[in-house]
Amino acid sequence: MTKVSDVIAAIEAVAPLRYQDEWDNSGLQVGFCQDEVKGVLVCLDVTEEIVDEAIRKGCNMIVSHHPLLFHSLKQVSDNTYQQRCVTKAIKEGIAIYSAHTSLDNARGGVNFKIAELIGLQDLRWLEPKPECGAHSNGAECGSGLIGTLPAPEQPEAFLERLQNTFKVKALRHSEPGSKPIRKVALCGGAGAFLMGKAIQEDADCFISGEFHYHDYFERDGMMLIELGHYQSEQFTKDLLREILGKALPDLRIEMTQIDTNPIRYR
Repeated sequence: MTKVSDVIAAIEAVAPLRYQDEWDNSGLQVGFCQDEVKGVLVCLDVTEEIVDEAIRKGCNMIVSHHPLLFHSLKQVSDNTYQQRCVTKAIKEGIAIYSAHTSLDNARGGVNFKIAELIGLQDLRWLEPKPECGAHSNGAECGSGLIGTLPAPEQPEAFLERLQNTFKVKALRHSEPGSKPIRKVALCGGAGAFLMGKAIQEDADCFISGEFHYHDYFERDGMMLIELGHYQSEQFTKDLLREILGKALPDLRIEMTQIDTNPIRYR
């Protein structure tokens, strides 16, 4: 019998909560550790539609990347979508667990998945976090990555490859220039806080989910590529399925069929 605590242990073996940023709220959002798990629904975001999907599919646990709860609830009713998700999950006996920056900052985590899709080699942290502990190759966890492509790529070809790989309808980027791309920095989601680190590392480009307007003026010649927050992290669902499937091979794992990206494009 698989319990909620077993699913949590499988995830935290890769992404322990000590890896998360201090402002974050990774971990168990709703539910009871000793409940039996009949099925897990894996998703990026927890919405009311996701909770309904879990009910339809007979899953009494949801594992997401983005936390449902970032801040403490002052009431539990039906005033916000977070409150409605919590009340419905409790009524239906559904546990919710979120692995956010704990998984972003882990070796083999979200940013490593992005680097794998791009084909980067010789990966290093953009911002190591020594406080997490030591590893044979340096810090055990960190924010963002930097690596190299097997061979230089022309900017336009590289942009087209990224757009296809990450299924981006409208790819935002700075002036490509004529310099080939070889050294690549990246951070899934909102990675603009690492732009200075990428510049210090002399990266040819910095890929993230979103940047600020003024970052495009302050990039110091480095190309910025903005995939979109959802698009940059969409393959986290596959990563979570891989982690759970390896640790708990008998667990029924369902992948959400709902696109939770709240942003639309024309």
